[in-house]
This record gives sequence, structure tokens and C-alpha cells, in this order.
Amino acid sequence: MAKLKMKKIELIAMLTDSKKIIELLQRRGVVEITENNDEELENTNVTAVVGEFDKFRNTAAQALEIIDNYAPEKASLNDLLGGRTEVEKHEFGKEAMHMEQVMGAAGEIIKNQRYITDSANSASQLQIKCDMLERWKNLDVPLNFKGTATTSAFIGTLPYLTASEELEEKLPENCSVEVISSTKDQTNVFIICSKDVYDEAEDILRRLAFAHVSEPESMTPKELIAEYTAEIDNLNDESEKAKENITKLAENRQKLRFVIDYLQMRKEKYDALSDLGFTENTFVLNGYIPEKYADSLKNEIEAKYTAAITFTDPSDDDDVPVLLENSRFSTPIEEITKMYAMPGKGDIDPTPIMSFFYYLFFGMMLSDAGYGLLMVIGTTIALRKFKLETTMKKTLTMFRNCGVSTIFWGALFGSWFGDIVQVVAREFFDKEIGSTALWFEPITDPVKLLLVSFGLGILHLLLGVAVAFKMTWDTGKKLDAVLDALPIYLIVLGIAPVGAGMFVTVPEALSTIGLYMLIAGVIILVLTAGRTSKSVFGKFFGGLYALYNTATGYFGDILSYSRLLALGLATGSIASVINLIGTMPENKIVKLIVLIIVFVVGHIANLAINLLGAYVHTDRLQFVELFSKFYTGGGREFSPLTVNTKYIKFKEENSND
Repeated sequence: MAKLKMKKIELIAMLTDSKKIIELLQRRGVVEITENNDEELENTNVTAVVGEFDKFRNTAAQALEIIDNYAPEKASLNDLLGGRTEVEKHEFGKEAMHMEQVMGAAGEIIKNQRYITDSANSASQLQIKCDMLERWKNLDVPLNFKGTATTSAFIGTLPYLTASEELEEKLPENCSVEVISSTKDQTNVFIICSKDVYDEAEDILRRLAFAHVSEPESMTPKELIAEYTAEIDNLNDESEKAKENITKLAENRQKLRFVIDYLQMRKEKYDALSDLGFTENTFVLNGYIPEKYADSLKNEIEAKYTAAITFTDPSDDDDVPVLLENSRFSTPIEEITKMYAMPGKGDIDPTPIMSFFYYLFFGMMLSDAGYGLLMVIGTTIALRKFKLETTMKKTLTMFRNCGVSTIFWGALFGSWFGDIVQVVAREFFDKEIGSTALWFEPITDPVKLLLVSFGLGILHLLLGVAVAFKMTWDTGKKLDAVLDALPIYLIVLGIAPVGAGMFVTVPEALSTIGLYMLIAGVIILVLTAGRTSKSVFGKFFGGLYALYNTATGYFGDILSYSRLLALGLATGSIASVINLIGTMPENKIVKLIVLIIVFVVGHIANLAINLLGAYVHTDRLQFVELFSKFYTGGGREFSPLTVNTKYIKFKEENSND
């Protein structure tokens, strides 16, 4: 089980049943509809209808966002993990009848939000005016005051600090200056003079960089500030009423969610209708369907409607989508495969191939049984208690399986929240407990862990070579399969005991056998790798080039598995340091309290950091080291017409699972 076999589907039915059949296919979610390319069939233009659905959906989504902003919903853990709400088909139909009422509420919500926004803008502008008038509040005449019958007035600003006496000395006689307010960079003044010296005074002020203040209102600054402040208060009061209205309208939250999903379904249904071909009385649908669902869908549609359905095998030129299906053990890793790329036409699904090593490497990198136990308990509770969406369920199942592997490796290495067992026994019971490792402790014997890492890495790489061998063999190129894989096996397995001899003592017989295997592999590779070249010169140098690539490539790949050592040591070492910090106080009661606090905080942080590290580096070992040996990718994921909703799903939606 890996890539599901696809069939091409052609459905011909009565035009009057087109919408009902599309709705049925949408709920089943097993048919990917392709665009009609038959020029003899007509197409329908649904752009205007789809545009209306988008418009209404955006309105509902905007209203829901406003509600969530002003009246946020208290979400429980069950709400966060529980997935979409299940509804019956008849309930869905009843809710759809109230859409006009809900859209009216959405419009009211948006109207209130628009008023709040406009009020805030107006209040901001009025506040700016108040701030500008603040420096003139001691002026007891309006800012547009020009004088009396015998006098002229100047109200304005000088861009520097000056005193009234200093300014009066520069102006003509019969001019009086009052400084209303000032800063080190500005002086706000009120000047009054007789009309006969107005022109002379204006000319002097112009040279002094005097700037007139403009204000159309015939009110004093204090009166203007009071009026603007009252307007601001009124705008704020009205805004609060609008916010209260939005809070009251929050009772429509669930109905808005329904409308959003309903309109999304309608939009996608009409998008699907645009891909159909039409005659006067019938319509034609073409697409792809997994073979395992073909018969049941055909029987269901033909039992309900006047329709004819045929299935054919895709040709080599068809752009066939890919749908993965694996065992319970491998299925959680499908999302990792999709993250890299879906299998191409010539690829096999790598998920079942990498799943065992994925769990193995993840656990080895995290390698603390206590952390693994927390992962298993947490994910198991979530999987059993909540109705999870498919993707979330796969993710939690993957981490549960990784947790089991972590417990396995942690027990082998004797790491249970670091060395907490030994620490507690020593610090609180004055007893020394030896190692709890079922195999060995990496901190005391890192070389052994390094060799184990390299050994597992070699097995991982050779697995990829074996898959490439089978893929080539299945195409009929049996000699190429042997000549591509055999020298790699001989070289890698031959050099393994030679390399291990640099760290530990290796039996001489094993080293000798490895040396002979290495030589044999090099000879075969040099003589056969350039076999596609027509000249002897090309064959020989092609072989040398292949030898260079093999030596550097596989040597670098094998070294990459040292990250198993690095991350495994990091988790245990940090955990032990956390325990050490917690036992630093001398007093046992204080030590116990500090240890509990440091234990909880420190190990949670250590788990989070190393969990991320294990996830990232395990992915890398699959993508770079394993996939490079046989996997191309580039496939297109199966994208059926389905109930692609955010908040609801039909209870019959998974009937074909």
C-alpha cells in the first residue's frame, strides 16, 4: 500500500441533476474534476455568480473577525483540538434558510465597526486641534481677531525664543506685544498696534519670520478647546454604544461561521460546474478517482440519478494526481513526504521505506525516556479524548510513535529526565545508585554512540540504494540495477571496518575482508560506471569521476549521521545540568523546593528545544541522505472536490474512509 491506483472517470447525466450530483461528489470527496476540453460541448460561465459568493463570504468573514476582536470567544482545549463541528445534512439545509438574516447582522456589525473607525479618526483630528490650541489657551480673543476700529492685531508665531520687550524694540511705536507662550524653539505672540503703522509693522514682522495663525472660528482658544473636547467625548460615547452593539450581535458568531462555510461550498460547487461540458439536455464530467472508490460511487450515483459512468486507465501522458495510503505505522509520516514532494510518475511512495528509520532516528536524537513518556501520555490522551482533524491526528500519532522510540533509546542509555533517579537518591536518601542504562551511557562512552550512529547511517543509506536497485530492476534494466548498486555496497561495507578501526579494535580478519570488498567495489565502479560512453577514454574517465563522486558523496553522507550523537548527547547533558542546578542549595527543604521548580521549568524548556531539533534533523536525514538515492518527487497531490470548510463538516463526510 502506497500510491493508490487512479482511474479516469467520465460521467454523463441529465442536466437537471447537475447541481445535485456535484453536491454529492462534494460530500464524498473522492473525485478530482478536470476541465472540459471537448470543443463540441458547451461551457458555462460562472464568474459573476462566484464573484457574488466571494463578496458575501468576505462580508461574513469580516463581520466574524470584528466580533472576535470585540467579544473574543473563550476557547477550551477541546475547541482548539476538537476540529470542525459535525452537522447532519438536513441541519445544514435548515441553517442555509437563515442566511439572509445572518448577512443582515453581518452588515450591521460592519456598519458599527465603520462608525467606530470614523469616530476614532475624527476624535484624533479634534485632539490634534486641541493640542495645537493648548499653547494659545491664555489668549482671551479669538485667533482670527484682526483688531478694532482704530487698531490692528497680529496673532502668530516666531520660530525662536524672544521676549516681549525685545520684540517691541524692533517694532514701530504704538505697538504692544504679549507673549502668550513660548519654548526654546518658538514664541507665540499677540501684537496690537495702531492702524497707521500696520504696514510698517507687517513688513518688520515678515523679516523676522513671523507666521500668522489661521483659525476660521470666532471663538477664544479656551472656548474652542472646550467645544472640541465635548465633541471628542460625544464621539467616544457613541463609539462605546457601537461596541456594545457589536457585542450584542456576537450571538451570531456560530451562524456567521456556518455562512462562511456555506458560501465557500457554493463557490466551489459553481467552480466545479464551470469545468463541466454541457449539451442541451445533459452534462459531461471528467476527472480522476482512486480505483478503490470507483464502484461504490458508481452504484450510488446510478441508483439515485439517470447517469452513465465509465472508468478507464490513464495514459502515460496524463497528469495523474497522487494519493497516498499506508499502514497505520507509516501513515503518520505521510505529511513528512508531502513536505518534501509528492511522488512523481516513476517514483514509489517513500513513506513506508523511511517510517521505521524516522521513528528510530527521532528517538535516538531525543533519547530521554522521561521525555518520551511525556510525549506518549500527552499524545495518547489527545488522540482518545478529542475528535481531531485528519492532519492533526496524523501529527499527534507521529509524535506518539516517536515518543515510544524515545523511551526505547532513553532506557538503553539510562536517561530518565537526565540522571534524576541518581540525583534524588544521592541528595535526599544518601544512597548511590549506579547506572540505569540497559546498554551504555553515551556521556561516558561517546565513541560507541558515534560508531552506532555511523552504523545506522550506513544501513539507512544502503536502504536507499536497495530501493533504487529495485526500481531499476522493475523497469527491465536488470544489469544496470546490479552494476549501479553492487559497487556501492562493496565500497561502503568494505570501508566500514577500516574506518571503525580508527576508533576501536577491529578483528584483523574483518578488516582484511573489508579491504578486499573495498578494492573489488572500486574496480567494478571504475570499469562500469562510464558504460554509457561510446569511447574507451570516456568509459575510463567516467568511471574515475563516478568513483570521486561516490567517495566524497557517501563519506559526507555518513558523517551527517554524527548528528545522532550530537543531539543525543545534548539532551542528556542539558538534563543532567538542570538536575545539578536544582540541587545546589545546602538545606534539604530548600533544595527540594528549588529542585522541583528547576526540574519542571528546565525540563520543559529542554524538551521543547530538543524536540524541535530532533524533528528538524530527522527530516533532514530523510530528505538529503535517503531521498537523494532514489527519489525524484514532482508529483501532484490529489485534489478532489470536497467539503473544504473551516468550521463545519458533514457526519457522512468520512463514509468512504
